[in-house]
Amino acid sequence: MYLTKEAKEEIFEKHGNSKNDTGSAEGQIALFTYRINHLTEHLKKNRKDFNTERSLVKLVGKRRSLLDYLTKKDITRYRAIVKELGLRK
Repeated sequence: MYLTKEAKEEIFEKHGNSKNDTGSAEGQIALFTYRINHLTEHLKKNRKDFNTERSLVKLVGKRRSLLDYLTKKDITRYRAIVKELGLRK
């Protein structure tokens, strides 16, 4: 699989509080962003893969809802994660 346990731990360690902190909004947003980038590259090669396209849209929606939650909860954390991941609205 493209996402190993070590890769997940690295993402959570970099963006969350620790490698075991899988529940933080920043860690989940970073993980979703990694998966979205991977699926986007896959869809560039396989245009007719509609199942992957659907899962990509669902992931983008999940990430968007987490970003909205973070905006309401703490705007500075939102701005930090958007800047760090290079996201834009």
